[in-house]
Amino acid sequence: MQQPYGFDVQRTLPTVRWLNEQLRTFDPRLLADLIAQTIQALLQEIPGLGEVVSFDVTHIYAHVKQNNLRQYVKDRYNPDLQPKGHPDCRLGVKKSTNQEQADGSTKEVKEYLWGYGLGLATAYIPGYGDVILALHTQTFNENDISYFVPLYIQLIAHLGFFPTYLAADAAFDAWYVYQTMAFRGGIAAIALNSHGHPDCQRAPDGLPLCGKGLRMHPTYQFSHTYGYRAQRFRCPLLFPEPNGQSCEYEQFKKGKGCVKDLNWEAGAQMRVTLDRQGPLYQAVYRQRTSTERANSHAKLQFLLDHPLVPNGSSVRNLNTLTCMLINLKALQRARSINASLLPTIPLRN
Repeated sequence: MQQPYGFDVQRTLPTVRWLNEQLRTFDPRLLADLIAQTIQALLQEIPGLGEVVSFDVTHIYAHVKQNNLRQYVKDRYNPDLQPKGHPDCRLGVKKSTNQEQADGSTKEVKEYLWGYGLGLATAYIPGYGDVILALHTQTFNENDISYFVPLYIQLIAHLGFFPTYLAADAAFDAWYVYQTMAFRGGIAAIALNSHGHPDCQRAPDGLPLCGKGLRMHPTYQFSHTYGYRAQRFRCPLLFPEPNGQSCEYEQFKKGKGCVKDLNWEAGAQMRVTLDRQGPLYQAVYRQRTSTERANSHAKLQFLLDHPLVPNGSSVRNLNTLTCMLINLKALQRARSINASLLPTIPLRN
């Protein structure tokens, strides 16, 4: 039999070249509408979907010889030398580690790649699996925290409501991430990241302590240049009135004492007072693996790790198509589970 499927496969199905052309020219707004429809369908099938969400960013290698370590390339990781044939990809740091040297010192070693980053917002419901609720693609030179705002805006648009709990790794440790959960009665379960600047000592309620371990005195609030409401704290030995005690710090000798201006927004307070050993934090933080599983599924099943496409628009459209397929498989699974839960009613004669 010449045509086991009833038609000529080679002449009927699109070629790889045709698919690549569609990825390059297709309107991304249409794909965005399609994935939004899959999310709406999933919301109808899965109860509680979107109450707990997980955020993460994964890397995507551009199809360039600079990413092939077996091929010699002069100045492989020079950000000013754009790879030929791929005008949109950018150079970024995939991983940074400290390696111990022979003299006992440590040296920071960075692993670079040319490519893109895919930010995902996902959710996991036991029995139904993982669902992708929002995605955002950028070049790989952008920091992970820059994905949060576009992902969160897209997430709310898709869900139609605000999530109560959020899980993410230390790259998302910013006060405004916690702020989104602070007014919803939930928490943002995120690992603390000092960003190289250790926070001041604080009491359990978040009030700062001076160098002597005394609770500092709050004076007034003001709008910080970084866009948040700040609270100024002064030396407890001098404010509100000098109490006659002395201190060995240089600022005290000048008559000013210690001064601390702290972010006093609700999200900033949650960040420093959150009980990261408590059961609620641990339960929410474990949901972070939802995004990791979605990323792994996309890379293993759909080869998203090394897409053979030559430009940024193709990468973005391919990411959207991949996430859409993951959601469609989740929708099929959810409908099958729900159908099995319905009682079978015998037909009457």
